[in-house]
Amino acid sequence: MINLLFLILAMNTTMIYDFNKDSSSKDWLTVDDGVMGGLSQGKFSIDAEGNGVFSGTVSIENNGGFSSVRHQFDKIKTTKDSKILIRLKGDGKDYQFRIKDKSNSYYSYITTFKTTGKWETVEIKLSDLYPSFRGRKLNLPNFNSDFFEEIVFLVGNKKKESFQLVLDKIELK
Repeated sequence: MINLLFLILAMNTTMIYDFNKDSSSKDWLTVDDGVMGGLSQGKFSIDAEGNGVFSGTVSIENNGGFSSVRHQFDKIKTTKDSKILIRLKGDGKDYQFRIKDKSNSYYSYITTFKTTGKWETVEIKLSDLYPSFRGRKLNLPNFNSDFFEEIVFLVGNKKKESFQLVLDKIELK
């Protein structure tokens, strides 16, 4: 009975990224506030256990204040009830999770989540993600597309700080 339940649950999820020792940090692109003159420095690596590690420092000098890492992929289908499940270990800081339905869209759909410093699974309902561009909420509906093709993790808490977000897996349910 337990095996059947596991199979049913597994059939209803789509793996977006499952980090392991064979994962490549080249699948992920770091974008810092340097695009606007800032001095923040983020990096992405794979640790000895095979987890993805997004780490670095955020600077608020020169109009800076954020670091992000993004991953693009072929379209993943969604439904109105779709949720993202992220197994991660944060550092107690707030992070933004962002998606784009089209990777060339100028805006993202975003939400903020708090980390506890322990391994946890963060669950994000896609319909709760609101449209934003350069830190401003747009007067558009929340996410309601049938697909998406980019995910982003961003740290930008309006203060100078170091950060580390360790990722194990990202799934769509």
